[in-house]
Amino acid sequence: MHEHDIRPFRIDIPQADLDDLRTRLAGTRWPDPLPGDSWQTGVPVTWLRQLADYWQHGHDWRANEAQLNGFPQFTTRIDGQSVYFIHVRSREPGALPLVLTHGWPGSVAEFLDVIGPLSDPRAHGADPADAFHVVIPALPGFGFSGPTTDGRWDTTRIARAWDELMARLGYDRYGAQGGDIGALVSPQLGRVAPDRVVGIHLNGGPGMLPPMPLPPDELATLSDLERDRIRRIEKFMREESGYIAIQATRPQTLAYGLTDSPVGQLAWIMDKFREWTHPQEKLPEDIIDRDRLLTNASLYWFTRTAGSAAYVGYAQETAWGTGNPNSGVPTGVLAFAHDVGIRRYAERENTIVRWTDIDKGGHFAALEEGALLTDDIRAFFRDLR
Repeated sequence: MHEHDIRPFRIDIPQADLDDLRTRLAGTRWPDPLPGDSWQTGVPVTWLRQLADYWQHGHDWRANEAQLNGFPQFTTRIDGQSVYFIHVRSREPGALPLVLTHGWPGSVAEFLDVIGPLSDPRAHGADPADAFHVVIPALPGFGFSGPTTDGRWDTTRIARAWDELMARLGYDRYGAQGGDIGALVSPQLGRVAPDRVVGIHLNGGPGMLPPMPLPPDELATLSDLERDRIRRIEKFMREESGYIAIQATRPQTLAYGLTDSPVGQLAWIMDKFREWTHPQEKLPEDIIDRDRLLTNASLYWFTRTAGSAAYVGYAQETAWGTGNPNSGVPTGVLAFAHDVGIRRYAERENTIVRWTDIDKGGHFAALEEGALLTDDIRAFFRDLR
């Protein structure tokens, strides 16, 4: 087979791996709860024991595997790296190709509920003129695109790989959408292929923030909403950013625990699902389906990619999203309640033509508010086709 070959792929986790997961869950050495056993000190033992028990006894991996296998999946090699992706061609003749990019600690499973509405709006009561050919690659080092063979997978290299992927699929013009890491890769696509990317749609973008701390005179010019976002950025840096320091400096050391202990992997991921879903006072499974949460965690577990995902996501020689030129590609932003992007700073590197602030939804947009995200993607690209 040649480097450019696109090969059909089907997920089939060996039964021995399922048995091993259940054995490890059953034999977990649980820590004693810290005083109060609350989210203030991390994931509560009482809560996680219940979720781990469901992972062991209630979660049907085969059913969720079958759901993933219900979509066409493929692998190809790009720049020496195996890349896994879901590719759903719309039956509508005027469909626009759209590449969706996830983040950390997410996966391609984030987008499962929006594939149908995006690719077949007619079947979901929407205008067939808004149809997309949907391409959802797993980031290098994540899931079935892991592990990585070298350490130079920054956003620019990922964007070049995505552009090559779209070219191999026969798409000369296409749109890009993403949140978290995907909100950094997608604008880079516009920079590496401005003549091919017709538009960029973002949510939860870390590239839309000012240098911190913000001078008092500049802070005074912000709206109440913008000041609230600055306060939440400051709170994040004080109370929640420890995981970045660990993943960016010691991803290999972290990987031993996460790859050997499913409860360790689950806790590491669920800490962020609780912090980043909205409203935060709700438990993650009250916002996102519990089986989808566990399918996402299982993709990290079965592929043993906790270390490579951490490495690609944060252990970079250059900071994410710094010093980028404006590609001129039209860009739309849907800022959910948890998001902290601020338009005036996003405009330094992006041609913002649409910005919508809404008072609901969190970081995992496609999982939390899939219908709102779908509607906004359709509306943004309507005039760019």
